[in-house]
Amino acid sequence: MSGGVDSSTVAAMLRAEGHNIIGLTMQLWNQRRLAGREGMPEQVTGRCCSLDDVYDARRVAQQIGIPYYVVNHEERFERDVVRPFVEEYLSGRTPIPCSLCNNHLKFDQLLIVAQQIGAEHVATGHYARVAYDEARRRWLLKRPADLSKDQTYFLFGLTQEQLSRTLFPLGDMTKPQVRELAAKHGLAIAEKPDSQEICFVPGGDYKRFIDAYLAEQGESLPDTAGELVTTSGEVIGEHAGIHNFTVGQRKGLGVATGSPLYVIQISGANKQVIVGGDEHLYSRTLRAKRVNLISVNDDDLREPMRVAVKIRHRHEPAPALIEKITTERPGEDEILVTFDQPQRAITPGQAAVFYDGEIVVGGGWIA
Repeated sequence: MSGGVDSSTVAAMLRAEGHNIIGLTMQLWNQRRLAGREGMPEQVTGRCCSLDDVYDARRVAQQIGIPYYVVNHEERFERDVVRPFVEEYLSGRTPIPCSLCNNHLKFDQLLIVAQQIGAEHVATGHYARVAYDEARRRWLLKRPADLSKDQTYFLFGLTQEQLSRTLFPLGDMTKPQVRELAAKHGLAIAEKPDSQEICFVPGGDYKRFIDAYLAEQGESLPDTAGELVTTSGEVIGEHAGIHNFTVGQRKGLGVATGSPLYVIQISGANKQVIVGGDEHLYSRTLRAKRVNLISVNDDDLREPMRVAVKIRHRHEPAPALIEKITTERPGEDEILVTFDQPQRAITPGQAAVFYDGEIVVGGGWIA
């Protein structure tokens, strides 16, 4: 229970259906921890995972009459989500902390806690669907009825074991229907706004967060300053650090030219930011590493497979061919994705998620 309308509605639904349920909230980050440091606001507040959310979740649990507990996973969250987030940006990549959180905490540690207290399943407010396919003998992850709220992009790392013990009761509902149901159950959070920010980065200013976090850890910001270089190799300026940029970025480049320039590539090895025109942002191929397959297994990818591939949360899945690439490192095979049409701003550190219609085939991290 995050304290938001979705998970609260799920709890009320299941309780009304007569299920024996327990409310669990994961305490992941102390919102006051970096307040006032390195340009961070003195009052660090946020809806996602904040103390207000814990209060709201507890209030809903009391209202519907279920036991409620807060499970502290701050240390694990910092190790598996926050620290990698900082390191990825400093290496010139653009991470997705929500996917890391789902993989390492919400559907890993939370399931362990559920098992310890005797719960058979974990139910969440994610917009997705799960079903068992008898023919494939596999659990399937599917896109929800409300595609505008589709969260399967962040769930590509779920294993068969995790899917077998997970319920997504909102998968066949739209957001307006969920709010209507929340109001029907008399939940005070029925009209609570959705959280759009990264829970540990107030205001979405990740640059200030990195500065403040490293200062708190007693670490200096690494010197990643270097050159701004065009796609033809011409040096046109300098930059203060590669963590200030992401692929596709236009503003804040610090150079003026006769035509718009965009970040095309970030080279962490030589601290270069490569810039060029919009036409240089398009590519037909990418490589995905640390791949998790859901609806198929490795043997099913002996031959190339037709899918649609999503390269960021708001990206419309694009037709493509995927094929397995055997690397020299055992157990670290990659997937080569070849799109039918070039895609804009393929960004290292983001996820590439493969779809067969409404079914999530699997996904991996863009190399």
